[in-house]
Amino acid sequence: MLRSRLFASLVVAVLLLSAGSSAQAPRAYDLLIRNARIVDGTGSPWYRGEIAVSGDTIAAVAPSIAGTAARVIDAHGMVVSPGFIDIHTHARRGIFDVPTADNYVRQGVTTLFEGQDGDSPLPIRDFLAKVAATKITPNFATFVGQGSIREKVIGLEDRPATPAEIERMQALVGQAMEDGAFGLSSGLFYVPGAFTPTEEVVALAKVAGRMGGIYISHMRDEASKVVESVAETIRIGEEGGLPTQVTHHKIIGAAYWGRSVETLRLVEEARARGVDATVDQYPYTASSTSIEAALWPKWAQEGGRAAVLARLKDPATRAKIRAESAVIIRDERGGGDASKVQLARCDWDPSLAGKTLADVVRARGAEPTLENAADAAIWIVGQGGCQGIFHAIGEEDLERILAYPGTMIASDGEVPIFGKASPHPRSYGTNARVLGVYVREKHVLTLEDAVRKMTSFPAQRTGLVDRGVLRPGMKADLAVFDPATVRDMATYTQPHQYAVGVAYVIVNGQLAFENGKMTEARPGRVLYGPARTR
Repeated sequence: MLRSRLFASLVVAVLLLSAGSSAQAPRAYDLLIRNARIVDGTGSPWYRGEIAVSGDTIAAVAPSIAGTAARVIDAHGMVVSPGFIDIHTHARRGIFDVPTADNYVRQGVTTLFEGQDGDSPLPIRDFLAKVAATKITPNFATFVGQGSIREKVIGLEDRPATPAEIERMQALVGQAMEDGAFGLSSGLFYVPGAFTPTEEVVALAKVAGRMGGIYISHMRDEASKVVESVAETIRIGEEGGLPTQVTHHKIIGAAYWGRSVETLRLVEEARARGVDATVDQYPYTASSTSIEAALWPKWAQEGGRAAVLARLKDPATRAKIRAESAVIIRDERGGGDASKVQLARCDWDPSLAGKTLADVVRARGAEPTLENAADAAIWIVGQGGCQGIFHAIGEEDLERILAYPGTMIASDGEVPIFGKASPHPRSYGTNARVLGVYVREKHVLTLEDAVRKMTSFPAQRTGLVDRGVLRPGMKADLAVFDPATVRDMATYTQPHQYAVGVAYVIVNGQLAFENGKMTEARPGRVLYGPARTR
């Protein structure tokens, strides 16, 4: 009996020792990143550590991780951060032509948000299904556009909506949210958003808010009425009962530079009284949109292309457009000088890309006065229109907005076809420029806060609870970069240049970029908003 009990005790002891040994045995991972400076996305100071990935998920973050992996990366001297989340892009311009989105991934961006400035495809469900069927490299998400909904219900008319039309628009917002939108965007600077009363936007925002979405707005004005426009954006969020965001915040026109002091004070005062108001920004002193949207009065854009061309045939109307356009060129996006307006893309004449409005005026046999520049803008619109770049933003405002704690980073860029046209360099360099210029060179931000503005902040804003921070259980979207060399290379005259200094990019646990090249992996996913129904 005693021998039997001793044997049983021995067996139990062996089993316990075996279990303990098994629990402590080194684990096998898919990816191990060793010797890293970890900037975890929260804004906390960096620390030295290692990161283990299993499948599409971060399995461990610790000072030292025992285990083996199918792939080990020695990140000695480099920073590992969450992959960057770009809350404002126009990536549907190009994502089906370049599904790898090299321009973004090469600078560490792993998630793109579309549907901005009030412009989105409808229905959202069909669009996202098309994206999902495309093998893309970054993750992809979208908002629904207030302007697109208004155009569908009302067209491009300058009038308030009827109660019945508002109900139809509200239903479309609700359907878009169920389709997977993350909220409502507006472009009140653009037609038809510019024709929308504030109360009408509030009515739509309430629907998005009830369904867990946010409101993000290209405001009605970013020049003479920028302060009033920020106040309107805050009002829409406050009355709509949802988070509200001033997107790509800027102050346009030298006469208005410095007003970021007032606009940021409005945001801070709103937050103090309980309004969830925030900002995003790109780090450039030039904006980009169409020549018509930027340099023409809104009334002249009503009704669409046929109505625009009809107006140009009437001498008196044409003269009125010319006079108002000359004022816009003088005081607002024209920067006071036709040479500060650059053509980015003209589908009807690709040779114009990269030329300035002053070049166009001279080619037409005139001197680049404000009036002749307005004539050239009218001619361009009549021919079919062009995308433009407008140098009219002050550096001091840029840095003040960037330093504000409630500002996140967003490119407002697209997915260019490499070498085609002359796009704004923000598509190639936004995140790398922040890290290289405004962290390393100008010290406007700390490294940790810059990363926070690119990762956890936009993740929190949009409700991406499983991305944006380096923690076990989060999705393995990672950027590995050298803080001493990361920088943008794209310029206004030579925009097709990829950022440098990023060594590895991991999307959903898979290496998407390494050794200066995109990999064969296409691990990106469509991300769906909080109200999505299946």
